[in-house]
Amino acid sequence: MKIAIIGAGAIGGYVGVKLALAGEDVTFMVRGANLDAIRKNGMKLIMHDGSEHVAGDVKATNNYAEAGPQDIVILAMKAHQVEAVANDLPKLFAPHTTVVTMQNGIPYWYFHKHGGPFEGSQVHSVDPTGILVKNIPPQRVIGCVVYPASELVAPGVVRHIEGDRFPVGELDGTASERVTRISECFSRAGFKAPVLDNIRSEIWLKLWGNLTFNPISSLTHSTLQDICQFPLSRELAASMMREAQDVAHKLGIGFRVTLEKRIAGAEKVGKHKTSMLQDIEAGRAPEIDALVGSVVELGRLTQTPTPHIDTLYALVKLLARTMQEESGQVRLQLAA
Repeated sequence: MKIAIIGAGAIGGYVGVKLALAGEDVTFMVRGANLDAIRKNGMKLIMHDGSEHVAGDVKATNNYAEAGPQDIVILAMKAHQVEAVANDLPKLFAPHTTVVTMQNGIPYWYFHKHGGPFEGSQVHSVDPTGILVKNIPPQRVIGCVVYPASELVAPGVVRHIEGDRFPVGELDGTASERVTRISECFSRAGFKAPVLDNIRSEIWLKLWGNLTFNPISSLTHSTLQDICQFPLSRELAASMMREAQDVAHKLGIGFRVTLEKRIAGAEKVGKHKTSMLQDIEAGRAPEIDALVGSVVELGRLTQTPTPHIDTLYALVKLLARTMQEESGQVRLQLAA
């Protein structure tokens, strides 16, 4: 199948290489150093066991019209980066094209085919102008939750850390022909991609930790283990998770693991810096609204108090604004 990967970062590079090596016709939509590196050397994947794999026959371009219509378009960038490419994405669409969304957090399409009183509501914190729902119609979308961890270590080079699970699902929960086809495509590439009948529940399960540990780590410069083992921050995390659970329950979502088990799982990851903390330290725009602001918004929508989440959201948004205004980064320095 013809598959366009939007972005060749940590996840896009990992997915693209594996799909290409499985025989799919892969095009990376990239720019800058990544574009030059892939055109010259292909896309390299270093697996967790040290083995190296190079997809040398992939295409790379920043010209969406040149890439042309695809069978599958995979959005493999962070949620706040999608708007920048939204106007170009329709150039990749044929009538049958399916879009696989791999963003963390509450997606812009959340209430499409949701049912109930909130059917069709817009998630303004994720799609404030409506450009996403206009240019990436939810009818095209297959939801996907990303569990693997990887990192872009150099232009055109990704290192896989752990994980291979990418559960997928139709927004209405049906086991359609197209979602089955995507699941099988991912499976041929070596991924675990079960078809779920409630992709939103899986989104919330991952978000449960992201909306909590990301902002706490960004403000305290602490790792997951630090947060979970320090009693005050552990209780703060639990309070935020209880608030999110209340919001989710009002939207018909159940959690298949307990709150304490979810925290324990984060603690077992060890001295790991969250993606938001890595962005803060590198001076990159952090992913805040899809992970935290969206839950604040859904709290308002469902008339559910979220005081702890609100507080962390305000603080990390201010930090991001200060970084932007000062063109700076924030990281701990070793004392003299």
